[in-house]
Amino acid sequence: MRLTKRWFAMLVAVLVTVATAALGLITSSVAAQASTTQNYEVTLYGWPDNSPPGDAIAYPVIHSVASGTGTYSDPITFATDQNELSPGTIVYYPYLHRYFIMEDDCVECDSDWNNGVRHIDLWVGGQGGNSGDVINCEDNLTQGSSPVIVAPPSNEPVDTTPLFNSSTNTCYNPSSFNGGGGGGGGGGGGGSTGKITGYQGLCLDDRSASTALFNPIQVYTCNGTNAQQWTVESNNSLQVLGMCLDVNGAGTANGTKVDLYTCNGTGAQTWTPGANGSLVNPNSGKCLDDTGWGGSGTQVQIWSCSGGANQSWTLP
Repeated sequence: MRLTKRWFAMLVAVLVTVATAALGLITSSVAAQASTTQNYEVTLYGWPDNSPPGDAIAYPVIHSVASGTGTYSDPITFATDQNELSPGTIVYYPYLHRYFIMEDDCVECDSDWNNGVRHIDLWVGGQGGNSGDVINCEDNLTQGSSPVIVAPPSNEPVDTTPLFNSSTNTCYNPSSFNGGGGGGGGGGGGGSTGKITGYQGLCLDDRSASTALFNPIQVYTCNGTNAQQWTVESNNSLQVLGMCLDVNGAGTANGTKVDLYTCNGTGAQTWTPGANGSLVNPNSGKCLDDTGWGGSGTQVQIWSCSGGANQSWTLP
């Protein structure tokens, strides 16, 4: 049938309306995807234990093979069940300070998802490296159940150091991160690393060596573990296991708890030496305090500076 100009114009108007509505639905869907933090079983895989060995992926989105640098604009490939997180979903993993994008399938993740367990598998690389070293690196960086930010903001702190360096067969050390990098966050180079001791000779300790957001920071019997290895950064932050000592909610009231959080260079993570060995948080004007002169296992807090022994700390 031959269309008149009038009918042709009406048809174009209808098509434009339909296209506009569809675009609106897509835009609304993207806008509705709010950032959420959830615990996932986090593992890693690389060139030698991919199936088959290599860098092939099941759902290419922005990469044709498993790759990426870890920035928001170039996230690293990760694998999971496509019903759990759809291809193209971006996540941020605070422990490794980088972004990842869903581009591959993971048989164990499929099984776990069917059994109610959230599981993602992160690409570590490893082409041309020693296979044993690659797999050891994957094991060393595996933390088990850990917080992951789904649909994260674009300004999280990023470290683009390779997770596995094939030319030297070396693995990434999360505690080496100083808070700078492509995604934002605090800056400054690393300083001295070691234990921080306080009242009764107890050590400042990341409870259970967890990298979970808001994990309690406590005083505990000194034991030489990584949970007690603090790095004093030049931006006056204190880092352990790649995370920072943080005043919860950037609070300023006496008794506000101190816990673990992603390094971001804010005032809640700034600690400066004060009188009598104290550590002062300038944002609140309060001192790091061993709560109630407590014993091993007591979570620390901020409190008005008093010069007491429970506010005296020896840095590494």
